[in-house]
Amino acid sequence: MIKDKSTYSILIIEDNPGDLFIFQEYLRDQILNPTIVSAHSFEEASKILKDNTQKFDIVFLDLSLPDKKGTTLIHEILKIGKKVPIVVLTGYSDIQFSIESLHLGVSDYLIKDELTALALYKSLRYNIERGKYLVQLEQSEKRYIDLFHLSPQPMWIYDLDTLKFLDVNDAATKHYGYSYEEFLAMTILEIRPKEEIPTLTKVLQSMPLDHSGKIKGFYKHQKKDGTVIEVEITSNLVSRIGKTVRIILANDVTDRVQYIKAIIDQNEKLKEIAWVQSHVVRAPLARLMGLVKILDGGNGVPEKDKNFIYKELLNSADELDDIIRDISDKASKIEINNTDYDFGDITGR
Repeated sequence: MIKDKSTYSILIIEDNPGDLFIFQEYLRDQILNPTIVSAHSFEEASKILKDNTQKFDIVFLDLSLPDKKGTTLIHEILKIGKKVPIVVLTGYSDIQFSIESLHLGVSDYLIKDELTALALYKSLRYNIERGKYLVQLEQSEKRYIDLFHLSPQPMWIYDLDTLKFLDVNDAATKHYGYSYEEFLAMTILEIRPKEEIPTLTKVLQSMPLDHSGKIKGFYKHQKKDGTVIEVEITSNLVSRIGKTVRIILANDVTDRVQYIKAIIDQNEKLKEIAWVQSHVVRAPLARLMGLVKILDGGNGVPEKDKNFIYKELLNSADELDDIIRDISDKASKIEINNTDYDFGDITGR
């Protein structure tokens, strides 16, 4: 038989020498060179587990030790076990107690009388791999929590059914003015202006029944002080404690929207000025050109008429000058003052 060549560090907490010997033989039957440490009491096991120089891949625990037993023993071992998988070994086939043990946090529950070398080895492999996966999952959740709470952009998580806030980051509390506790007592409807709630309700109702899919769009939100802001929302579904919830990232684009609106408004004003003034300018310009042609006609213009023509030329030139000044004055009044806008927010940086 080919034995497992992997290195395993195993702690067996068992006060019965006969059972301990069998467990050791079972493990050596399947594993080429296991490192097995044994303890005969809770006190001895506690010292071993608290020794930081020793690291175990798995712990096999007998539930009837001389100094501690049952659920109390499980609680104590889990407390000092450093998240190492704990597999309970017992001589009693109490189904209800086995279920309770699993709920307490043990990884597996094995009956001594039904145990074989292969069954013990399978439990060892399964629970070690499961333990590694749970550690990776915990680390992943911690990274997610760090990214969530340290994000410079407001973020929150809400329940798909109740619409209640489940979690918010620091950026959200600072930007909206509500405390963390206030947020958790609210629903996402309460940060919308009243007139926007029907629109949001319609959006939520139009989602698929399974609430799947991403959401991205622009909405109006209202801060605690009543200020209404324009927000770009990006959201997706995530799993949180076994339940599907929606995570939201809110980017305040109020300055960007106001800036764009100002540009559109100013462009319209410029178009109006250009259209109106182009027609107004034509009148004095046409008179100027007509009078110049009369003077340049070569047919001889009476002196008295020349004086009139010169006077009209001067009047038309003054009128044209006034029009040009008016154009310049109106154009200067609609210039965009760039200092009024935060271009860091506009570019998203």
